[in-house]
Amino acid sequence: MWRHWRAPRTARGRLRPAALAPWGIGLGAGALALGPALGPGFALRYDMVFVPDPPLSAVTLGGGDGFPRAVPSDAVVGALNRILPLPADAVQALVLLAIFMIGAAGAARLVPGRWVVPRLAAAVFYVWNPFVAERLLLGQWAMLLGYAGLPWVLGAVVRSARLSRLVVALVPAAVGGFSSVVLSAVVAFPAAVARGGRPGRRWRPWTAGAAVAKVAGGLLVVSLPWLIPALESGARTDPAAVDLFAPRADTPFGTVGSLLMLGGVWNAQAVPEWYGHPFVAACRLLLVIAALWGWVWLVRRHRPDVAGALTGAAAIGFAIALLGVTDIGRELLRGLIAVWPGFGPLRDGQLYVAPLALLQAVGFGGAVKWLRGDASDPRDARGDEGDAGGRAPAGAGGPAVVRADAGAGGRAGARGIDGVRGHAEGEARGEPLSSSQAEPPATPPLPPSTLWTGRRGDAAGAFAALLLLLAPLVLLPGLAWGAAGRLAPVDYPAEWRQVQRVAAADPAPGAVLVLPWSAYRGVDWAGGGRTIVVLDPATKLFGRRVVWNDDLRVAESGKVHIVEGEDPLARRAAEVIGADGAGSVAPEQIPAPLRAPGAAARLGGLGIRYVLVEREAVSSSSESYDPASEPPSQRPTENKFLFASEGAEMVHDGARLALIRLPDEHVAAVKDHLSLLEVTVWLVTVGAILWSCAESGSNLVLMRPARSAGAESRKESSQ
Repeated sequence: MWRHWRAPRTARGRLRPAALAPWGIGLGAGALALGPALGPGFALRYDMVFVPDPPLSAVTLGGGDGFPRAVPSDAVVGALNRILPLPADAVQALVLLAIFMIGAAGAARLVPGRWVVPRLAAAVFYVWNPFVAERLLLGQWAMLLGYAGLPWVLGAVVRSARLSRLVVALVPAAVGGFSSVVLSAVVAFPAAVARGGRPGRRWRPWTAGAAVAKVAGGLLVVSLPWLIPALESGARTDPAAVDLFAPRADTPFGTVGSLLMLGGVWNAQAVPEWYGHPFVAACRLLLVIAALWGWVWLVRRHRPDVAGALTGAAAIGFAIALLGVTDIGRELLRGLIAVWPGFGPLRDGQLYVAPLALLQAVGFGGAVKWLRGDASDPRDARGDEGDAGGRAPAGAGGPAVVRADAGAGGRAGARGIDGVRGHAEGEARGEPLSSSQAEPPATPPLPPSTLWTGRRGDAAGAFAALLLLLAPLVLLPGLAWGAAGRLAPVDYPAEWRQVQRVAAADPAPGAVLVLPWSAYRGVDWAGGGRTIVVLDPATKLFGRRVVWNDDLRVAESGKVHIVEGEDPLARRAAEVIGADGAGSVAPEQIPAPLRAPGAAARLGGLGIRYVLVEREAVSSSSESYDPASEPPSQRPTENKFLFASEGAEMVHDGARLALIRLPDEHVAAVKDHLSLLEVTVWLVTVGAILWSCAESGSNLVLMRPARSAGAESRKESSQ
């Protein structure tokens, strides 16, 4: 079953450095970007929350009737913590590094030709840009994992008719969850439609339809673990959030210009340091223009097989991002969300410039290729496909040959410089060369040294290209070294592990209610008076369902706006504790109804077993509020909790945390297990991924590049 898999090796069986170079460049970029975050401790930032001994339970797998906002990413982290002989903070470091490595290697595969430097340039650009920086500063690591998989998804749809390859390519999106799958769909469906029309032949609707069905099936299979719980949760989406999540200008070039430069995130606190400086922004704009020009040049000269698919995906994504820029677009989004909550992900428009980032990355590689003076490459127009082993394209039988079309009624205009392009196109269609087309062998394969330096005698262009490769790093210094120190590791106080163990040791079912009633905390664990704003770590700490205020409070123009959360149980809990979501109760306060008699019975009726009170929580009123910037006199005071309810037991009473267990007679029965349907969908998804890896004989780390066009059979090409 492994017959299709061959790692990129030389004739002596060793892995080629050129094939491993994009993985290495991704590792280096990740180490430079994360910096101190790779050290001991947990890097906490907004939505990026990793905890000690992450639970792996029915709830993290999607059971318990809660909204599956972190399914299956939390479950995968919990599984890795149990499988790997590493502490949880080391698992976080590996996951974050994997984002950079998978993304860099995937983008490199899409650049045509065998010279390594253009592929490395694309790798650097794809993992070192404002989109990655801003999403990392928002803590959206799971979404970035899906972003890293986009080039693999694109290649799997365009270059193979096999569902197994697509499912393997969708593994990062499967781990990332909802947003990752949505991004993958934006790339995969245009690629499937484009598959119906290959160069040199008419568009075939039945071929495109089969490809669309394959994409829909693959996306559905990897989405089942979170899709089924989401449909059962009764969650809803607040249309009022459209204005709050709309893209905003973070450069002097306005909102549209910021989006074109892959920035424009809605949260001002997620913008990298120095990014908005006029000189740096102007230089970055020139870099983007060069990347777009490089893409146009690459499409015209090399006609890569992903050209139409990637252009379409980037255009669709950019159009979605622009919806939030105009009043008409925002009104349209509000109407769509009111009709069906499934349109909610369209609120965060900047998310959809991800395909444009991939296009610009490949185009940047094209610009580097042009700078070296490489107008055509006889070996392949399919990126890194078929050259990783230092071999001629499969099916060519040895050195490439050129076509002698010009002057013999052939399409002279289809020939690139060096007269080799016509052959590349004919081979891409799987067409044998006729006797009138055959010529003596062309230049033999490039020696290993020229894979890195380019053509002999063109040292100046190669050197300039190497310098251009560093431009994305130089023009975005705010991403370096833990995003200029904003990603610093901290350790959890011992009390957090203590309450985690107490709740885990109790076999009785029931949820945990977290107070104060706010989503984000300003933790002061870093020392030196520095406060880190992060999603309440208690939401990830327990194997039980956690009930917390998932309303989002966003400060804009001095006014706090509230976006209603998705969890119906949280809304019912807010009614019980007297927090109506309209700001009548300060987030840092314990609501008065919890001090009144009968509070335990009312909470227990909702299936709540424990109440966790974070006594020293420095509460944040919104994601865009940075407590570290406020004077100490304006910070919330320490919370004091007086739980006046009959029969409640204080099972942990510490300086930072208090954990209260409600009496058994008050706690209603709740679902805290996986249903038969949920178990089935997990078996289907995991089984499909394992089958795909076995059937295709591949995985993302050691996936053999897809066969060159000359080796692809007519039957497979037409599917």
